[in-house]
Amino acid sequence: MEEQTTQSGFWNDNRKAQETSKKLAGLKNQVEFWETLEKDISELSELAKLGEDEKELEKLYSDLKRRYEETRISTFFSDKYDDHDAIVSIHSGAGGLDAQDWAEILLRMYLRFTEKKGFKTMLIDNNRNPEGGIKSAMFEVRGSYAYGYLKSEAGVHRLIRLSPFNPAHTRETSFALVEVLPVLETQEELKLDPKELKVEAKTASGHGGQSVNTTYSAIRLTHIPTGITVSIQNERSQTQNKEQAMKILTAKLKKLDEEKQIEKKLELRGEYKSAEWGNQIRSYTMHPYQLVKDHRTGLETSNIDEILDGHLENFVEKYLESSK
Repeated sequence: MEEQTTQSGFWNDNRKAQETSKKLAGLKNQVEFWETLEKDISELSELAKLGEDEKELEKLYSDLKRRYEETRISTFFSDKYDDHDAIVSIHSGAGGLDAQDWAEILLRMYLRFTEKKGFKTMLIDNNRNPEGGIKSAMFEVRGSYAYGYLKSEAGVHRLIRLSPFNPAHTRETSFALVEVLPVLETQEELKLDPKELKVEAKTASGHGGQSVNTTYSAIRLTHIPTGITVSIQNERSQTQNKEQAMKILTAKLKKLDEEKQIEKKLELRGEYKSAEWGNQIRSYTMHPYQLVKDHRTGLETSNIDEILDGHLENFVEKYLESSK
């Protein structure tokens, strides 16, 4: 890749050149980290042989271990789209208002997780319920290996708790569906036949001021052959909404195409099933005890507050490790 960057005409295709440079920088950072870590381990070993102060050795060792653990997860990012940005969609499932509140809790959890990772996020669509919670939400995540980190979250998430939405505070079970898509680069995009697309414009129903609700800015795209639909209403401009919808629809169709080719349906998106009982990938129990359990890996923890605050690293790493 370094040789490619030195060839004449490399920057003639600016977009391709930027993508190559980005990948090269990422690879260089990985190599530099492991080479530096190996050097530091050797130096620590020498200091131990020379009888360095035990407390100082322990401090150096702890720092090495922390750096290793933080970077170890990157070794699992070997699938095709792992280094891409991601689009995350959350849909409330069975459970009524409780489920819509649960969907909003998940939205906050993922926004906190991406914030901790230093990723940038952009809300694409947010279909709120005036009574509370969200019916659905969609946001884009930009950062190094964003899709690689988030693909483990695709599937149905189940919440068990005492409902705050009924006078009896009975124990209720709610579901929400999380879908994760990779953001495709230009050369990976599919060319869509306009004849196969149904485009519908309507007035937006979300926040954004009076003008949003009086102009036909919301867009609904339907790919007729597959029946896949995408609805976007968050932007003021119909053009912006259509561009976002096209990007998401293309990503969904590309994934569907990949799944057919490798004959492993849902491998990239995870367990895409209806958001209801029996299909969950992870359960979050608040009553009668506290427990978060991933049903794919068996990993569990009783610290549910920490998980809902975005500390998902252990679940992500365990999933990536078990899928290799």
